[in-house]
Amino acid sequence: MSRLVVIVTAILGGAYAYLAARLAAGAGTAAALAVPFFLIWIVPVYYWGSDRDRYGWPHMAVHQASYLSMAWLSFVLVLSLARDALLVAGLDIGVTAVLAGSVIAVAIGAIVALRGPSIERIDVPIAGLHPDLEGYRIVQISDLHVGLTIRRGYVERVVEEALELEPDLVALTGDMVDGPVARLAPHVASLARLPNAFFILGNHDCYSGATAWIEHFKSLGARVLLNEHAVIGKGAAKLLIGGVVDPAYQKLRPEVAAVAAEPADVRVFLAHNPKFARLGASAGFDLQLSGHTHAGQFFPWTLAVRLVHSPHVAGLTREGNMWVYVSAGTGTWGPPVRFGTSPEITLLRLVRA
Repeated sequence: MSRLVVIVTAILGGAYAYLAARLAAGAGTAAALAVPFFLIWIVPVYYWGSDRDRYGWPHMAVHQASYLSMAWLSFVLVLSLARDALLVAGLDIGVTAVLAGSVIAVAIGAIVALRGPSIERIDVPIAGLHPDLEGYRIVQISDLHVGLTIRRGYVERVVEEALELEPDLVALTGDMVDGPVARLAPHVASLARLPNAFFILGNHDCYSGATAWIEHFKSLGARVLLNEHAVIGKGAAKLLIGGVVDPAYQKLRPEVAAVAAEPADVRVFLAHNPKFARLGASAGFDLQLSGHTHAGQFFPWTLAVRLVHSPHVAGLTREGNMWVYVSAGTGTWGPPVRFGTSPEITLLRLVRA
C-alpha cells in the first residue's frame, strides 16, 4: 500500500499543479480545486486494503463524491489541455468554458450510465457448426458491479431484458458485485431467474469475498466454474463451457484451467480478463467471453485502455482460430458515468461460417 500511496500522490499532485496553474485565479480558487483531488486521494489511501467499514452512509457518501470527482477532473484535464492547444493557435475558450464543459460531460455521462444497458447483438460464425447449434443464443452479462450505484432496480431491469432475449445459456463473466453477500444479497436476488446460468469470478468478486459469493451464486442456481468445464447438450450436439478464475483469487491456478479434454461440437471459454485469450486459443476453444475493460467507460480512459488490453479491448476480435468477445460491461464501476461507451447486455448467436 505504501507504494500505491506514493504513486497515487505523485500522479494527483502533478495533475493538481498543472490545473491550479492553468485554471486558478487565486489562492481561494486553488484551495477549492484541491478538494476534488483530496476526495480522489482519500479512497485508495484510507479505504483500499484496510478493514475499515466502507458501507455506512458517511463512507458511501465519501466514495460517491470521490468517484464523481474522478470523472469531473478527467474531463477538466482533457478540456484544459485542449484549451492550451487552442491558446497556441491564438484562441482562448476561457476557464469558465472548461469548468462548465466538464460538468456537462459528467451529467451526460451519468444519464447514459444510469438509463440502463442496450442490447448488443453479435453473430459468431463457427466453421462446421453442428446443425443443432445453429442460432444457439448466449446472453452475456458482465461487470454489473452491484454495490454503491447499481442496486436492485437496475439488476431487475437487466434480468427482464435478458429473459426477453430467450437465451439458451447465460454467461455471467465476472465483477458482478462490489460488496459482501450480507449487504448485497437482496440486490442480486433476481439473478436466480436466469436460466442455464454459468458464473466465473472477476477481480471485484474476489475483493468482495470470493468464497461467500461462490456459495451464494450456487444458491441462485448458477453453475460456478472454478478452473473447470461442463458439457451441455442441444439436440444431438454438445457444447463445452470452460471457466477460469481471476488471478485475484489466489487459491487456484488459472494457467491450468482451460483444458478442453472432452469431445464437443463447440467450446466456449469464460474468462473475466481478456488477457487469457492466448490460453483459450491454445486450449482449442472456439469462442472466449470476457469483460473487465468496460471499454474504458468514459473518455479519455477509452483511449488509455487500448494501451493495456489491445487488441481485445471491446467487441468481437480474433486470437488465432478463436473468437474473442469483450463486453463493455452491463453496469459501471467507480464514477456512474459513460462517455464514448454504453452499458450492454450481449446476445451472441452461433451461426454457420
